[in-house]
Amino acid sequence: MPPPKFKTTELIKIGNIELADFPVILAPMEDVTDTAFRLICKEFGANLMYTEFISSEGLIRDAFKSTRKLDFDEAERPIGIQIFGHQKDSMIAAAKLSSAANPDLIDINYGCPVKKVVSKGAGAAFLRDIPRMVEMTRAVIKAVDLPVTIKTRLGWDDDSKNIVEVAKRMQDIGVKAIAIHGRTRSQLYKGEADWDTIAEVKANSEIEIPIFGNGDVINAEQAIEKFKIYGVDGVMIGRGAMGNPWIFSQIKALMRGETYNYPDINERVRVCKIHYNNSIKIKGETRTTNEIRKHYGNYFKGIANFKPWKMKLITAENTEEVFNILDLMALELQ
Repeated sequence: MPPPKFKTTELIKIGNIELADFPVILAPMEDVTDTAFRLICKEFGANLMYTEFISSEGLIRDAFKSTRKLDFDEAERPIGIQIFGHQKDSMIAAAKLSSAANPDLIDINYGCPVKKVVSKGAGAAFLRDIPRMVEMTRAVIKAVDLPVTIKTRLGWDDDSKNIVEVAKRMQDIGVKAIAIHGRTRSQLYKGEADWDTIAEVKANSEIEIPIFGNGDVINAEQAIEKFKIYGVDGVMIGRGAMGNPWIFSQIKALMRGETYNYPDINERVRVCKIHYNNSIKIKGETRTTNEIRKHYGNYFKGIANFKPWKMKLITAENTEEVFNILDLMALELQ
């Protein structure tokens, strides 16, 4: 028997941007969610996506690694450009540069827990100084005409889960939506995500803007569960989408009351090739061949006897060699 049809209420909006009645969002992930991968996630049903997070200092210095992240395909819309930094002037300038690339919204990263980011006072470091977060956010909002959203965490540590206060103050100054990762900065990516605290934010009568939950959603059933149990306006998926863009179509199938099939080896090879070809158009063959190696383990996770094929794939040197290996692997492992 198929599952019961998923019941939703009304379209979720970020400013004037209309999403689905229960949007499924691709989280920004450094060195993962580039245009090549985002296009695939869009094809499988992602309702909103963000660029990899971009350093404000890198943007204003015109650093190639930062400026190239501003590029996106029209097919990706709606899309947000996510920026991070610790200096207000740099963030204002970066927001203006990002706005000039004509995305649908600007997102500020207040959640990155990585030491090299936090030690400079950026990312999750703002959770230790909410007035500074308010000042920074207000400055960015004033600098652009696009909707501004934020992605953050529950707090700095278990003794300072201040996300309800953060959400209220962000809403008050004009933030249009908040994505909340259900961990503190001190947790990094360890332990379980605390969706109960995310639910407290959503249930607060003073919070009217969309609240998106993030953390530990690695399959379609979990995404539907988060909506039903915790009442969030949408789910943001990060690691669960790595090598698994099908997760978006699977969630949509459950919403329609349909069952879904897990992708077989032929489907995984097909999509891996699309990813490769998408990347070649943007980055060229040599760079693509090197960079896509980190995705093979995710695309073929759980496939028996994949290890020797992985070794062949990560040592392949050009498109023809990669595609020949993928074709042979599909024949032998199906």
